Amino acid sequence: MLSEHFWSADTGVLLSSLESAPEGLTSAQALARMPVGAGRPTARKRAQDRYAARLRALLAQFKSPITIMMMVGAGISVFLGDLTEGMIILAIVCMGGLLGFWQESRADGIVEKLMGLLTMRIRVRRDGSETLVDRDSLVPGDIVLLQAGSAVPGDGVILVSNGLFADESALTGESFPAGKRPGVNPAEAPPHERSGAVFMGTHIISGTGSALMVQVGKDTVFGRISKGLQRPAPETAFERGSKRFGYLLLEFALALAVVIFALNVAFDRPVLDSLLFTLALAVGLTPQLLPAIQGITLSRGAARMAGKGVVVRRLSSIEDIGGMTILCTDKTGTLTEGEAGLRTAEDAWGGPGRNLRLYAYLNASLQSGYANPIDAVLCVDKVGGSEAYAKKDEVPYDFTRKRLSVAVAGPEGLILITKGALEGVLEACSWAEGGDGLPVGIAQVSGRIHERAEALGREGCRCLGIAYRKLDSDGGTGPGLERNLIFLGILAFQDPIKAGARSSLAALRDLGISVKMITGDNRVVAACVAREAGLRPERILVGGDIEGLGLLALSRKAARAEVFAEMDPGQKERIILALKKSGEAVGYLGDGINDAPALYAADVGISVDSAADSTKQAADIVLLRKDLHVLADGVREGRRAFANTLKYVFITSSANLGNMVAMAAASLFTPFLPMLPKQILFLNFLSDLPAMAIAGDRLDPEQVARPRHWDNREIQGFMIVFGLISSVFDILTFASLLAMHVEPDQFRTAWFLESLLSEVLVLLVIRTRRMSFRSLPGKGLMGLSALVGAVSLALPWIPQMKGLGFAPLTPRILLLLFAILSGYVVVSELAKRPFYARAAGNSGNPVKPRKSGKRNAAP
Repeated sequence: MLSEHFWSADTGVLLSSLESAPEGLTSAQALARMPVGAGRPTARKRAQDRYAARLRALLAQFKSPITIMMMVGAGISVFLGDLTEGMIILAIVCMGGLLGFWQESRADGIVEKLMGLLTMRIRVRRDGSETLVDRDSLVPGDIVLLQAGSAVPGDGVILVSNGLFADESALTGESFPAGKRPGVNPAEAPPHERSGAVFMGTHIISGTGSALMVQVGKDTVFGRISKGLQRPAPETAFERGSKRFGYLLLEFALALAVVIFALNVAFDRPVLDSLLFTLALAVGLTPQLLPAIQGITLSRGAARMAGKGVVVRRLSSIEDIGGMTILCTDKTGTLTEGEAGLRTAEDAWGGPGRNLRLYAYLNASLQSGYANPIDAVLCVDKVGGSEAYAKKDEVPYDFTRKRLSVAVAGPEGLILITKGALEGVLEACSWAEGGDGLPVGIAQVSGRIHERAEALGREGCRCLGIAYRKLDSDGGTGPGLERNLIFLGILAFQDPIKAGARSSLAALRDLGISVKMITGDNRVVAACVAREAGLRPERILVGGDIEGLGLLALSRKAARAEVFAEMDPGQKERIILALKKSGEAVGYLGDGINDAPALYAADVGISVDSAADSTKQAADIVLLRKDLHVLADGVREGRRAFANTLKYVFITSSANLGNMVAMAAASLFTPFLPMLPKQILFLNFLSDLPAMAIAGDRLDPEQVARPRHWDNREIQGFMIVFGLISSVFDILTFASLLAMHVEPDQFRTAWFLESLLSEVLVLLVIRTRRMSFRSLPGKGLMGLSALVGAVSLALPWIPQMKGLGFAPLTPRILLLLFAILSGYVVVSELAKRPFYARAAGNSGNPVKPRKSGKRNAAP
């Protein structure tokens, strides 16, 4: 591969460097340049690679700390003879792993989609004649022949151009087609400023020409994007938090297990019984149904989002979008319509101009060269009176004049109508038509014209000029006719902002999400669109501003900016990574190939249904309608899913910790094990059943008003505060039972009931930050809670439960349990308000910084 500076080299030098010639390579040269093993892999090799990737993805689902703890718990259950409990835990682990594997299996096709067009045949010049070759056979030095409709197969420089225009919007984000002509390109210029170059992934929409291929395949700009997507994707904010939560539980479990085992041995308890009891307690700390509850919650959320026009490609991204604190969005096709429209047509004095629209229509509709979208806009509506004119001649557009002229015969006689770049038209004008229709010297109004054009440019418009002159019937043809023209007016075109874009972004900000725009377009247009969308264009960074900045310095600048302009795909990705470095949960919304790296790097990548296939493959969420209001609905669904997941985590982890501490304490003061290991596992299973309904529980409005995320300090505080409250009432229970001198089986049964019923009741209390009677649970949660409560009360009197060590209880014991449970519910209700108030005060705001990490480790 040549140095990147080949763009600034003369084409003759490039031909010599690549040992090529205008008539192309020879077949022998092309064959010698084919890399070893080039061409398509065999079907067998593709299958082997696919199976290996799938196996790695499957195994990766079972490496989180929580999953490992659950598998240990299953092994303990089987070892204790409780095969059913062990199989249930393993089934939960497998369901969660298979669900994650299914979510991420789409990653296998991303690179193949990006490289695309594998069967494409390319017209090249070899051995001095035109021939067709497979794209895989293209090599540096090949001369590729281009025409309208051609897909550009590599990166190269233009040798010949006859009205050649390329659509580069998928690569650069620029909505206007790019003219291509031979010439030197700036060495450090981004792709959209290299008019003498063509790029893989773009296509020709007009004209003919040829290009010298300099970079092909993975060495192209497009190929480097594809190569970037082969790296492991960065870990999302949700996945980082869930992994740290798993480590938190593991630390708690190991620390308490060591202390409990040591104390039991010190009190001369049998070593094997003490070990099994300790392991059962440690596993009991694990929220065993977390993967299943996440799966149910996310599946329901995905179904609701699908009904609103949002397709979820990766289920865990629902929680990522709910925790999103910054949304970065591209401009073209997302905030704007993606199509040029006529903003205004006015003469040098700001008026509508005599014949301005008519002459513009005639020039656009009668020219026979490049069928560009600007002319298409001018021809949408037929202008009255145009039928009186007939085309007589044409002076085609070229890049030197930057003008196109059409000679027409009409009521005024033979006239020449010229349209093109404003400067190109003005330099051919000697006069300007005044408001009264009489010509005035161009020098008198040129300042006014330039001021108006600059003002329109600041509003994001692209300005063209239009002029005319009368011709003699024998005036000849050619560019020489374009002199002493009369300036008629300015045509200003703009890619308009979408209706509702401003209100959509305001709705996202109301949800606590900062919005930033990242575009490959120039700073003037970007600032204009940003202003119309309600962003602050004075906070702008351009691609050149971030070159040479380290990630830390860039993260500081990116945090302050709201608009990023003239960004290439790699720079877009760096912006996303820098924002994540500053501790934000970042979403990216884009629809072009140039957006794929940023989509992949974001915590949640969002695209639209009309985007390029490879872009949709890189996205986690796809909007079926280009409506940002739909995205706000998706954010709310994500927050619902995450809020209900956190309910389960808070309730189960605190209750399990309380039971673990209380049982550890009880084991030191009772002459027998306070609860059998199999009873502990059975308790965990029954108490988790009502939690299955949390996925469909009602939510308070404040629970979805702001972004939420894994906050291990808050979880740890909740576990300690409410776990200790649970422990106090548990210890009160076993102290009372010891004082009553109950038998060991009755002691274990009573404590089992107290532990189970307290966890079910407190679930209904602390599931909301409001007073529980002011926020009723969902029907499913209430029904399962009542069912588990009824089953637990019946257990002591079921004969088959004797094998688990249960025994009937006396009315006196039942009355004691009722009193203790009532006190527990009241204390928990009173404790939650100061806890949440203190937690909110400590955080200072609902969004705390998070450290960055790696991706793809959802529990």
